[in-house]
Formats: sequence, C-alpha cells, structure tokens
Amino acid sequence: MIVSVSRRTDIPCRHSEWFMNRIRAGYVVVRNPMNHGQISRIPLSPETVDGIVFWSKDPAPLMPYLKELSDRGYRYYFQFTLTPYGKNLEPGLRDKKEIEDCFRELAREIGRERIIWRYDPVVVNEVLNPAYHKREFARLCRELQGCMRSITISFVDMYEKRGIGNAAQRSGCPEAGSDALRLREEKLLRPVNKEEMEELAAFFSRTASSMGIPVNACCEEADLSALGVGRAACIDKAVLEEILGGKLRLKPDKGQRKGCGCYESVDIGAYNTCRNGCIYCYANHSPRSLEENLRKADKQGELLVGSVREGEKVRERKAVSCFEGQYELPL
Repeated sequence: MIVSVSRRTDIPCRHSEWFMNRIRAGYVVVRNPMNHGQISRIPLSPETVDGIVFWSKDPAPLMPYLKELSDRGYRYYFQFTLTPYGKNLEPGLRDKKEIEDCFRELAREIGRERIIWRYDPVVVNEVLNPAYHKREFARLCRELQGCMRSITISFVDMYEKRGIGNAAQRSGCPEAGSDALRLREEKLLRPVNKEEMEELAAFFSRTASSMGIPVNACCEEADLSALGVGRAACIDKAVLEEILGGKLRLKPDKGQRKGCGCYESVDIGAYNTCRNGCIYCYANHSPRSLEENLRKADKQGELLVGSVREGEKVRERKAVSCFEGQYELPL
C-alpha cells in the first residue's frame, strides 16, 4: 500500500505531530471526503505501507521526525512545492528564502533522488508575466541544482466548483467576501492561454535540461511533449520501486483527474484543514469550515479532524503490501 500525505492538506507543514502519533499507533482513521458517513481504519505498519508520498510547501516541521520514520522501516519521497509568489497568493507561508534553505537542507538529509520539485501552479497575470517566471524559474534552478530528481509543472486551474472571485473565500483568507478582494483576485488569477503555456513550458524544459533535470507536467490536457515536457506521475511507481529496490504491484489510479499519471494510493488527509491559505487552492471551502475543523483537530486523535461519533461504524480497510520482491542482481 502507498500512503499519500496528502493531496487534501499540507500534513508535513501543518499536522506533522498528528501524523507521527498515527505512525506510532500503527493505524489511522479517515473519513471519505465525498461521503462523511463512510469511515475507514487504515493500518500504517511498515509491513503494510510500501511507501509514503509527502506533499508539502514547507516540510520543516516534519524533518525532525524523518530519522525516526526511516528507523521504523518506512520509505518515502517528497513532492515539494516551491513557487516565487508572495503573501498576496500564499499568505500563510513563511519567507520563501527560508523555504529555499529548507529545500536544500532536506536534500542534504534524504538525498536528491527522493525530492521532486513542484513549480506548481504557474499563475500568469500582469505582474507574474512570462518574463517574471523565466527569471525566477532560472534562478531557482540554479540555486536548487543538485537538490531534486525532477521538476513537475502545472498551470493554474480555474476550478468550476470554485469560480474566479471565490478562490480567496475557499482558501480561508480572512478578507473573503469583500468586493475589494474579489477585484484583487480577478487580477491575480486568470486562465493561462495556449501561447503563454507553450512559451513557458519550452523555457522550463530548456533551462532545466541544461542542468540535467527532467521536467514533467501534472494533469495538463495539452500535449507538451514536443517542447520537451513529459507526463508526470506524482504517485510514481518507478520512483517508489527505485527507492525500495524492487517491484511493486500497483495499478493506475482511476479516481484522479483526466491526464493524471498517478498510481493507486490511500490518502489520509482531510480537506479544510490547511492554514497555508493559498488563494488558488481547491482544498479549503471557506474560512468557517477551516476554523471549525481546526477547533476539532486533536494531535492525539485517530482522525485528523473530530472523532467517530456514537452509532457510526468504522470499516477495517483491507490493506496489504504490494511489494513483489527485491531486484535480482546480475551474476
């Protein structure tokens, strides 16, 4: 079983203590985000968990626990998102120079082969124009060279359920709902057109390849292969097999968006639990939902948010190792 930590919230940054408590307990309880009455108890023993994929914009709070994770027998890699945006787009994150330092420190600790840098999403507007992205992407490539195995890009999605003018409200921004904020957001977020996408994708690929770094696109409907951009698999069977040193029996994840190359995993996060506050993010529905959930969050709890209520049934999820054995070395 592969565990995703997490597409739904930044667990390494915001809930690392809770996560480690669940690792020590050997299981976690998760509500289905599409059906809250469906609750599963998921085993987290190292005999069952073949690999962990961490998703984070600042994994510093988790880093003191990485040795313990390794000593317990867990194998993992990071999807580390680092973008050149300020507080207007990512209000809950600390200074980006500090996060860049964290990126390099993580690479020193676990090795570049276990880090994928996400330059994601690419937001284009009057200020964050193609020239800005070219300058900042090239700078970050130089400063982080040797610290990642590959780069994943994607261009900002205007989610239908969110709609422009409502993203800040979903993110948990305290100013949500104001006319001034809606106007500001409309200037910050807009769809990226085909010409901009192709211009930037070609530049990203050319710049990174000159440093020996492959670039892949996450869930992009446009075919960017002619520009040197591959197709990303964020839950990547090949990466996991390399880390484990053997074969995994995994199927493509049919529950993800169109164009997703990921393999099956079990996500243990919960929506509406992240204080990063990124304006473009789909993971928070409203400030009210965020605050209500965080009031119910318990570092010692079985669930990330709340508890199992009287009368609710918890289903034991069948989970087995997908590991098929070590690679055989040639004689």
